[in-house]
This record gives sequence, structure tokens and C-alpha cells, in this order.
Amino acid sequence: MASDSCKSLHSLTERLAIAIGQGELDHALRAIHDFVERIITEPLCTSQVYGSRKLDELCQKIGRANLEAIGAPPGDAADPPPESRLVVYIVTRLQKSGGHSRVIEDFIAAQPEARHLILATDLGGKSDIDYLLNGVGKNSKVLLEGAGAGNFQQRLTWLQSRLLKTRPHKVYLFNHHQDSVAVAAVQPAMKIDGSFYHHGDHQLCLGVLLSHLQHIDLHPMGYHTCREVLGIDNTYIPLTADDKGDRPSDWPFMPAGRLTTCTAARSNKVEVPYFVSYLELVPELLKATGGKHIHIGRLTPWALFRIRRGLKRRGIAAERFIYTPWVPSVWKALHEFRVDLYVASFPYGGGLTLIEVMGAGIPLALHRHIFSKVVSGIGLAYRGAFSWRFPEDLLAYCGSVTVSDLVQAGRAGRRQYETFHRPERLQAILNGTAGEQAVPDDASDDFVVEADEFASWMERQLSLGRVLARAAYRGFRRLRSWW
Repeated sequence: MASDSCKSLHSLTERLAIAIGQGELDHALRAIHDFVERIITEPLCTSQVYGSRKLDELCQKIGRANLEAIGAPPGDAADPPPESRLVVYIVTRLQKSGGHSRVIEDFIAAQPEARHLILATDLGGKSDIDYLLNGVGKNSKVLLEGAGAGNFQQRLTWLQSRLLKTRPHKVYLFNHHQDSVAVAAVQPAMKIDGSFYHHGDHQLCLGVLLSHLQHIDLHPMGYHTCREVLGIDNTYIPLTADDKGDRPSDWPFMPAGRLTTCTAARSNKVEVPYFVSYLELVPELLKATGGKHIHIGRLTPWALFRIRRGLKRRGIAAERFIYTPWVPSVWKALHEFRVDLYVASFPYGGGLTLIEVMGAGIPLALHRHIFSKVVSGIGLAYRGAFSWRFPEDLLAYCGSVTVSDLVQAGRAGRRQYETFHRPERLQAILNGTAGEQAVPDDASDDFVVEADEFASWMERQLSLGRVLARAAYRGFRRLRSWW
């Protein structure tokens, strides 16, 4: 399997075509999964390759062969026609910290009359049952089923059998990048109304180029990239979030004359090789503001050590860095911590988090990625939102920003949320009452690649240390998927 992953895509597809013809479907599914895993853990490939027609065609070929082996269930084996429509969500893993899990919640809430079934391939590990039971699982119309143990082909057989038996009215693919089982499962022969939700949009993701599924993009940057670069006839469905209230007008910004900043992201968004290190910037940020910085989202012990070591070296009190691995609502946490400025995660931004931040009336400080406007997130923000590329720009802004600046930015963010990201908008789209969908603007149209910095950063990624670090990280990911 590892040898397959190391070969070129052309060589891999030729070998797997032979394997599929010989009925080695499990091997083929696993080899595709492992190949994509290598690509998405290679920083040089981020926002350079988004989809692969060859890999998607291979997944479909596997799924077609497996479906023929299963055969259509007899008439009495299928579930009886339901009284209400059934919507199925195919996921790799349902987890409380994944943005796509929140989107599924929103889709369910927007269709209260339907029944909802979440089918997990479990390739990324077991789903978080507590998260389900404490959230959408409280609704008797929502069920979760997992493939459980078994090889890749056995999981595919289970998934296709469930689709054949339940006969859903609508299927949404919310698969992780490397989930070959999910992408192989939904076949044109099933005659299912299906959509691919492109949430894994900054890296190679299986399913991007499936022609028989409606392609959904969730932000302007992705919409324009898929349409103009990949030539996909896509649909834009904006991210939405429940309105938990604007920042109260009687809460002054910087009440003690010092900024309280915040970033919400897991390690997979900030502990990534890049020319600027979030772990090194946090102490510098606290030194510049004299205030506090809150980090929401689980970081590795090594990352926390590096941040706290940086604080100690600069003589900054440890309590000025507040770390909380998880909160039920980022929106509410921003208010509880009285955050003055949200410093968006980098090098990878978080789209749904930006929506919550703007809805909460909190000003933004966005990072302009050196080569990718997709991961910058600027296209989601209000016009005129502050953005920075080099650390000194952010530090200078934090040292000079005024209360008046923050008030205006907070109002602009709230207006952006109210105009584009209320739950009612999603409900109208899914129920077909939204009318003609407007093509979204892309506020990052003036994005410029920092070519020389990009070249310098790429050269550093080829060092032996970086190569060994990536190998260790891939091993860690493989082990983590079975925890």
C-alpha cells in the first residue's frame, strides 16, 4: 500500500485499474485513500490541487463494480415508503470540533419536517456519540449509523446497502478528503438526488469532480475557484449560524485601554508549516497589546509548551494567555471573554468561525496567505476588514487601533452576518423558496501572491528535518484515526 502511495498518479491509476478488473476492490479503495492522505499532509500541495478526475473516476468504477455484486434488494427488503422525506448525510466521522458537523446541524434544523439519517464510514475513527446525543440527536427524527469495523470494501458494501434499503429523497456527501468509500458509494444507477458539499476546499478532496452530483460551495472564494479554475457548474449555499445576539452596545471596547484578542482553531489549522508561526506570534501579540489572548480549540502539548516558553522569555505573565480546548459556542465565548479583536487562524482560516465572529459583532484581523486566497477567508468578510500578511503589520495595527475603529468594524461585521448568513437564508434555499441565487462577490479579487516569500518557504520544506517531521505527522494521523 505504501509503495502505491509513492508512485505517480498516472502509474497509480494504471495499477488500480488492473486491480479493480481483478476484483481487488478493497486494495484499490485503500490505495486511493492512502495516496490522498499523502497529498493533504504535504504543505506544498495546499491550495495547489483541489480535485482529481482520475481518482474520482476510479472511486466510481469501484463503487459500480461493488454495486453490481450487491444487486438490488428484493422488494420486501426495502424500507416501506416513509410518511416524511428522508435526507441522508454521508460523513467520514461526526465530531464536535468539525465545521462540517455544524453545517449538518444547520441543514437538519432548516428541514424540520424531514427525517434525517447520518451514515458514517468511520474511516477517520468512531463518531462522537455524546456530541450527537447532546445536539441534533435529541431530535427523534435524527439517527446516526456507523460502518464499524471491517475493511474498506466491507464498509462500502454496508453503505451502498443502506442507501438501497432506505431509498432516501436526498443525499449529501460531507466526506473527508481521503474517504474513497463515501465517494465510491453513490452511483448514478441508484438514481438518487445527491449533492457533494465541498468543505474540504483547500486541499485535494475526493468527490470534487463527480459529474452526477450537484456541487455545493460554501464561500465566495471556493465558488469562484471551482467555477473558474476547475470548470465546475457549481451552486453557492452560504454558511449560516444561529443568531446568538450582537455585542451589547453598553460593552465598551478596550475598557482598560488594552486589547483582548482571540483565535479559535484546532491544531490542524495553526500547527502547520508556514513562513509565520502562530505559536511564535502569540507572545509577540501579547507583548504589543499588553492585554490578553484567548485560544479556543485543542492544541498539542508541544504547541502549548512553545507558546508558554515564549511568554516566559518575554517576561509576560502566563495568565494573560487563556487556553480552552473546546467551547459549546464560539459566539457566546467571544462575549463571555469580552473579546475586542478576533485574530483569524492561519495559515488555514475557519469559515464558519468567521460567520460567528461577525454575527457576534467582533472586529476581524484576517491573514492574507502568501499564495492562497481560499484559505485566507477574506472573501467571506465585510468590505474593509483589516488584513495582514507580515507579523509587523498585525502588531502595528494592534498597537494603533482605536475604540472608534473597533466599533465601526464590529458594526460592519454584524451587518454582513445579517445580510448573508442568517439561518432563514439556508432554510429558503433548501426548501426552494429563495428565488434565483445571486452570484457571490469575492472581496479577495485583489489578492496578490507573495511569490518570493512563497519560493523561499517552499525551499525550506525540502529539508531533511521537514521531511522527517511530515513522516512522523502522517504516522500520528494514522494512529489517531483509530483512537
